Amino acid sequence: MRADRLLSLLLLLQNRGRMTAPELAAELEVSVRTVHRDIEALLASGVPVRADRGPAGGYRLMDGYRTRLTGLTDTEAAALFFAGAPGPARELGLGAVLATAQLKLQAALPAGPAERTRRVQDRFHLDVPAWFRDADPAPYLAVVAQAVWEQRKLRVHYRRWSGEIHRELHPLGLVLKGGLWYLVALADGAARTYRMARFLAVDRTEETFERPAGFALAAYWEEASRRLEATLRQGTAQLRISPLAQRLLPVQFGAAGARALEGAGPPDHEGWVQVEMAVEAQAVAVSDLLRLGTEAEVLGPSALRQAVARTVAVLADRYAAAP
Repeated sequence: MRADRLLSLLLLLQNRGRMTAPELAAELEVSVRTVHRDIEALLASGVPVRADRGPAGGYRLMDGYRTRLTGLTDTEAAALFFAGAPGPARELGLGAVLATAQLKLQAALPAGPAERTRRVQDRFHLDVPAWFRDADPAPYLAVVAQAVWEQRKLRVHYRRWSGEIHRELHPLGLVLKGGLWYLVALADGAARTYRMARFLAVDRTEETFERPAGFALAAYWEEASRRLEATLRQGTAQLRISPLAQRLLPVQFGAAGARALEGAGPPDHEGWVQVEMAVEAQAVAVSDLLRLGTEAEVLGPSALRQAVARTVAVLADRYAAAP
């Protein structure tokens, strides 16, 4: 661990120039005292580190010195896949590895490209979770990720809507969707999707398995997503929506809302338009459509309109009475 930290310290000084002890401590997640000890170790090994005193002081490498220790390990190379998503990398247990890999890459690049990579990091950031939603707790994520890498079978205790199950899984891959982690795994010979937050217990076995020939995680996920949307959104609602609701529709209903707006009719004198939008089962559709409040009116089907009317009537009666 200390050898890795010394290398990271050396690469930080090489890539960024002069840095203070508190800055180095923050980057390496250690104490300032540990930084001072590590600097002494680098000096003892022959690395020409200079300490500049004063308000603009700090540690820096002697002009012209560059290390050649920039070879990426297999794990570091794999971690670069998450270079734009440090949060998920940390969740998978690759945070420190990713940071070291990025430092090695910067150290290996010529001055121009290295500066460009730093500017990209300064100016672009990927925030994976959706707004107003905390990430799912996934305490077994690192264990499952290791099993995916090593193709080892898992014995799991999983909570479904219909109850809890115990099952043996062959983990094929992990997917991060909207800040939520999902495991794609073989169970009883078929590929299925499991939400990581619903695992109650996970045991990684020593038994290995063979991945299905030709299985492609991205292709599976795309097809599974299409099937899920087709299964959920089997109905259609005719709506009359205000200009404000027209802006809200893609935000609150995603692709279904965007597609509905593409087929909108001409606006009336108030700017309201009529649209047809794919919706889920009636109980879910009522709850979803009421999120638009007074900015939308359900025109049909009649059963859905009546269901919305009944819900609104119950709410009106409830709020008409004093609490």
